[in-house]
Amino acid sequence: MWSHIYWLSMLEDAGSYTAAAKRLGVSKAAVSLRINELEQASGVALVRRTTRSVRLTEAGQALVESTRDAFTHIEQGFDNIRDMADTPQGVVRVTAPVALGRQKIMPLISGFLEAYPKVRVEIEMSDHLSSLAQEGFDLAIRHTSNVPETHVAWLLMPSASLLVASPSYLQLHGKPRHPDALTGHNCLYYLRSAASPAWSFERAGRKGERHSVAIRGNFSANNSEALRQVALDGRGIAILPDFSAQDDVMAGQLIQLLPAWKPVGAFGEAIYAIRPYSAHVPRAVRVFVDYLKTHLHSDTHANADLQA
Repeated sequence: MWSHIYWLSMLEDAGSYTAAAKRLGVSKAAVSLRINELEQASGVALVRRTTRSVRLTEAGQALVESTRDAFTHIEQGFDNIRDMADTPQGVVRVTAPVALGRQKIMPLISGFLEAYPKVRVEIEMSDHLSSLAQEGFDLAIRHTSNVPETHVAWLLMPSASLLVASPSYLQLHGKPRHPDALTGHNCLYYLRSAASPAWSFERAGRKGERHSVAIRGNFSANNSEALRQVALDGRGIAILPDFSAQDDVMAGQLIQLLPAWKPVGAFGEAIYAIRPYSAHVPRAVRVFVDYLKTHLHSDTHANADLQA
């Protein structure tokens, strides 16, 4: 019955049969069957099922809490033994935003798999902010300015936001010379809420002093790749993460605007790998993070050249 209890603990963490099955690598029906067998063996209801959620009963919660430390020690013991192998091995489950994952993480995966053939990487790219604990991820790649205090964070590379437009757009509409001039331009903005869009800037050498401008435009999206494409097509001015815009800026397909003004608050100021705090970090996770840090470090210099 030990495996049955472990599956119950996974159900408690994940919050649904579907999520628990995904973490365990089995079918939803298999999880349901195993929980039913555990309830029959114990003689009490362990799970309270409704049409919208799955919650443990008082007895189910007590069983999970009383065995949680034991399973944690078993997992850590197995990880320690696996880490003794000459070659790192295991599974690294990663969640990353779509644009960041496609543009910065995916180009590195082939090289990592060649260097560490016994490590299996599973990446889920989604702009939904997943709960690492509930959804069973080992790492989250985040483009942010702040990381949760309850998590361990490894800085992969700094990041900045760039105000850009295509040469064709600027030829027709001219270059803005001050943030206030953006009110007369078509601004392509990241879709965050129903509130009226506004961009904020800090003048070089005056950190903390923000200048906000209400902007308008005929296109918005919750994906920086979409904004980049419309900007490349000459349809307006956009704020993009440097990792999304840098190649086009260097090629002259996008022009950086207002270099004396730093866009703030549009995107994060760094790219991190984060995971919930734990006393032991599996070796496969450590080598994956180290690989990202090493190979993203070179991009830091390219970004610095853009912002200079």
